[in-house]
Amino acid sequence: MEKLPFYLLTIVLVIAVVIDIRSHKIPNWLTFSTSVIAIIYHTWVKGTEGLLFSLKGLLVGIAVLIIPYLMGGIGAGDVKLMGVIGGFLGYGSVFIAFLCSAIIGGFYALMLLALNGHIKETLQRYGTMLKTFLLTQKFIYISPSSQEKKPRLCYGVAIALGTIISLAFFH
Repeated sequence: MEKLPFYLLTIVLVIAVVIDIRSHKIPNWLTFSTSVIAIIYHTWVKGTEGLLFSLKGLLVGIAVLIIPYLMGGIGAGDVKLMGVIGGFLGYGSVFIAFLCSAIIGGFYALMLLALNGHIKETLQRYGTMLKTFLLTQKFIYISPSSQEKKPRLCYGVAIALGTIISLAFFH
């Protein structure tokens, strides 16, 4: 990867993390403007091939997180941020960034549950759901109790860390 897009993407990820931690949102002005910059950059450098590279990456970046968004697990800003990453990295590399982000996000969620004292309750609840599934072959979701407050997860942090790790080890 050329240095300029790497630096731009890193700056955008840092800005997104700071804003996500402060407000639990990743703003449209950041994701839309950066998507346009990624598309313009790749089009400028490689013409139509660069345009297609960036657009495919943007679409795959959005696609990998659209279902978690539709299920209410993450915010729209997180989806658009992954699209930005795809716009810079292309479709193959954004998928690797997504996988790394998912792993980081899982550890992050477990850490938040542990810090808030809910890990035991959560594991028991999911254990019961698994046993029920194995015995009945039917998935029955058990909602968290009212005492088990859902910690606020800033998934932009996981996306940024996963992307940086993917760039460091797989790019």
